Amino acid sequence: MSQSCFHHVCILCLVRLIEKLDFPDSKFTLYFLGYHEAKDIPEDRKERVNWMFQQPATLELTHNWGTESDPEAKMHNGNEKPQGYGHIGFHVPDVDKACARFEELGVEFVKKPDAGNMKGLAFIKDPDGYWIEILNGKNSTKLV
Repeated sequence: MSQSCFHHVCILCLVRLIEKLDFPDSKFTLYFLGYHEAKDIPEDRKERVNWMFQQPATLELTHNWGTESDPEAKMHNGNEKPQGYGHIGFHVPDVDKACARFEELGVEFVKKPDAGNMKGLAFIKDPDGYWIEILNGKNSTKLV
């Protein structure tokens, strides 16, 4: 599992790895993540894949092989120049509680909940430097 995918599944603990599909001839792996209880995910692989593609939403992360063994490879996080899509966000019931857990796990913060102009939300980094916003929907409605 790639470092970022591991981070999203194990550190954030907001989503669960549903399935991993390797494509050796094309040299890439797909990771499918979702908000599901383990008991709801079918154990049989064919049933699981069929079930997964029928869910209302599933996040797919694609890992193109090769960069992990290329010492010249560089990641671009979208927040540095040139800017692109800067981050993904996860809504959580309690931002402070989630951030306390991230601190215990040694996760790097870009912004803590009480820092800056936008209070009540945080930004953390995954191992590849991608930003992840941690926010609460109730607090976010105050921004509009």
